[in-house]
Amino acid sequence: MNIRSARPEDLMNMQHCNLLCFPENYQMKYYFYHGLSQGQQDHGYVLAKMEEDPDDVPHGHITSLAVKRSYQRLGLAQKLMDQALQAMIENFSTKYMSLHVRKSNRWNPNTMQMGKMHMP
Repeated sequence: MNIRSARPEDLMNMQHCNLLCFPENYQMKYYFYHGLSQGQQDHGYVLAKMEEDPDDVPHGHITSLAVKRSYQRLGLAQKLMDQALQAMIENFSTKYMSLHVRKSNRWNPNTMQMGKMHMP
């Protein structure tokens, strides 16, 4: 598996992955994208942004995190989150990153850990 920053030619496949995993789609114009791929196949992505609150410390937010069902439970979502956090640290000196999880998502013990990732 290869995790890398997404390229423009990846965006349609990432949107397709989003359609498979979630009931809504996001506009593709203003986020960090990291994709998960193997060969020519895309298997997941993370969509992240920096929150713009001047009264708060710099922090990122995961808008969408998706891994196709056949690639779930392999630790890939955590790797995507780590990659997004690293990009936010390097580019914006973020102090933490948040992720809101829907109640409808099946419970996973790692979900609570992934909900808010603080810097060491």
